Amino acid sequence: MSDMKGMTALVTGGSRGIGRAICLELARRGASVAVNYAGSEAAARETADQCRALGVEAEIFQADVSDAAACEALARAVRERFGRVDILVNNAGITRDGLLMTAKEEDFDRVIATNLKGAYFCMKAVSRFMVRQKFGRIVSLSSVVGLRGNAGQTGYAASKAGIVGLTKAAAKELAGKNITVNAVAPGYIETDMTAVLPEKTKAAMTATIPMGRPGAAEDVARAVAFLAERESAYITGQVLCVDGGMAV
Repeated sequence: MSDMKGMTALVTGGSRGIGRAICLELARRGASVAVNYAGSEAAARETADQCRALGVEAEIFQADVSDAAACEALARAVRERFGRVDILVNNAGITRDGLLMTAKEEDFDRVIATNLKGAYFCMKAVSRFMVRQKFGRIVSLSSVVGLRGNAGQTGYAASKAGIVGLTKAAAKELAGKNITVNAVAPGYIETDMTAVLPEKTKAAMTATIPMGRPGAAEDVARAVAFLAERESAYITGQVLCVDGGMAV
């Protein structure tokens, strides 16, 4: 396992689900962890406590990533607390599902603001520090839905497809500064968000996975940690699918 001692990671939407799994995986590898949350303070504190139990420093930071000024303040606060920001994981995301013909414009706007603009704002804020320290790892969460589409999720699919373009463009801009920018595209992962789906929907989704089963949050976390390692220095602008073969 890679040694991330001396590194600081900022994980947006780190209070639960995939975000929490990512925080814990990075902590396991020795990174200090800044756990960002929007509204779930108690859950964020629990994530930070679990990270500290693994022997690293961890703090919680409240910020709505859809707000550019909040992202700037978040990046500054993390740097002030830990001295540097080596890893940014753009994980914060929401869904507002609905059919194209009946979906509300405000729902589409909210999803784009959080999922896509949030990643953009955080990358913009953190990359300034990374350029100065001549090192950085940025990993953003896309989705199999962003690569293949999904009925009833036009806004979510657009936001996650946007992450791919954002990743590739930023990778080209920052490559010469020893900063890599990559994305991870999860498939059907068992989380609190998917637990509420009807059994019929879960069965239909599982049927499209060549491996025949959903993934775990830890599967995604390990992929993110791999791309965040010092040793992954020659990988940039890539989208790593963690989906049991769903997007093949």
